[in-house]
Amino acid sequence: MSKAVAAPPSGRRGRDARRAERAKTSSVSIPYITRNIPLTELCHSEALDIIETNAETVLEEIGIEFRDDAETLTLFREAGADIDGTRVRFPRGLARKLIETAPAEYTQHGRNPKRNVQIGGDHLVFVPVYGPPFVRDLEGGRRYGTIEDFENFVKLAYMAPSIHHSGGTVCEPVDLPVNKRHYDMVYTHIKYSDKPFMGSVTHPQRARDTVDMCRILFGTDFIDDNTVCTSLINVNSPMTFDETMLGSLKVYAAANQATIVTPFIMQGAMAPVSVFGTLTQALAEAMAGLALTQLVRPGAPVVFGLFSAALSMQSGAPTFGTPEPTLVLSAAAQLARRLKLPFRSGGSLCASKIPDAQAAYESAHSLAPAVLCGVNFVLHGAGWLEGGLVSSYEKFVMDIDQLAMMEVLCRGYDTSENGQAMDAIREVGPGAHYLGCAHTQANFETAFYRSTVADNNSFEQWKTEGELRTVDRASKGCKEMLASYQPPPLDEAKDEELLAFIAEKKASFPDSNVA
Repeated sequence: MSKAVAAPPSGRRGRDARRAERAKTSSVSIPYITRNIPLTELCHSEALDIIETNAETVLEEIGIEFRDDAETLTLFREAGADIDGTRVRFPRGLARKLIETAPAEYTQHGRNPKRNVQIGGDHLVFVPVYGPPFVRDLEGGRRYGTIEDFENFVKLAYMAPSIHHSGGTVCEPVDLPVNKRHYDMVYTHIKYSDKPFMGSVTHPQRARDTVDMCRILFGTDFIDDNTVCTSLINVNSPMTFDETMLGSLKVYAAANQATIVTPFIMQGAMAPVSVFGTLTQALAEAMAGLALTQLVRPGAPVVFGLFSAALSMQSGAPTFGTPEPTLVLSAAAQLARRLKLPFRSGGSLCASKIPDAQAAYESAHSLAPAVLCGVNFVLHGAGWLEGGLVSSYEKFVMDIDQLAMMEVLCRGYDTSENGQAMDAIREVGPGAHYLGCAHTQANFETAFYRSTVADNNSFEQWKTEGELRTVDRASKGCKEMLASYQPPPLDEAKDEELLAFIAEKKASFPDSNVA
């Protein structure tokens, strides 16, 4: 969305005005969700035992590659692993033993303490889309992302009550040099939002720069004892870690900042086609990376992550919203809980090229299992399109509506006196209706979730109002949000120090578009 447009003029119909007022007040929200519904666990304990046994066999017999990082090999050797070149083999139980020092849950601090999130346990944090090089909106179509787009998505995430975290690479700002854009990306999260955020992982030095910027913002002493950054470390599946990911992992772990160790798997290409085969490999990969964080700094917060998609055997393209990744996700969440670690997986995932019916049902079939099966950190919660190649403005607005529904679902059942509604049942009695009773009048504004993008009007009213599609309403809502954006206050001295740090760093080396 190239530019924010002005909000519609006043004189709107009463219903629209009321909707706008509700949206305005909804900016005050809970910082994260605490589940009040039971977990859905699809894998029985005996099957989990098999996966764990097989993963230990993979670690012991096959091992994991840790490439171009002598320090990591030394850490594992000293811990008792067998080293053969860059291949690390773990005696049975070693990796699991090392992981025991990692916390079962942790607090990630935002610069606004009211925005702190609790990651792990019964808690659920929704996070925006991560990583697309392209963006899409109705007016501009599909195009490369820019820093303006990046800022817009950070603003949208800040304004969305159902998004608890600012995220990381909400889109790739390709109009900035590859080797310097991380400064602008981290600064944008700091400047335009006060929610927690993710750091750069594309080079160890960029991870150090992120930590240094966090030290300016929060104070050196504070971040040594507290986590202010959670960052994504992807495994190069199958069974390989590269120098870039290892270096960034070690920087963050040493600074007491959280990492999400995530096998990135397309079933059938980067792991076996079978669910159990994928789970076995993913667990082995994750345990190896999780163990490394604890060798760097025992007690450093870390998240067991998994991104899994099925591969089309016809085209070779990833598919989403299919049953197999749901089975993988549920069992992986259970395995994470057996390791006593927080768990991360995907959210509103789809392969569709536009925010259409395919995007909606694939995202629904990805998001619902993540919520029901107990994912703690839901990355790609809003805005994902085209298999992760595109950040979509309209889909972002459609997705945050669904996330808000999930929040209501997670509240579970209201068993209070008001929830039991016995007074209403007594008042109305047989054969009458509840529309005018006292209980309905007292609860009608909060009784049911009201979608921000769905149309529930009559055909005639829908036709009179322009026959708008869901994507049209989402586009309008997106523009209204950006037009009404107000930045959270940022200490001027810290802002100046951050800008001076960025300017000095950028001036110290030439621009480059080589990663």
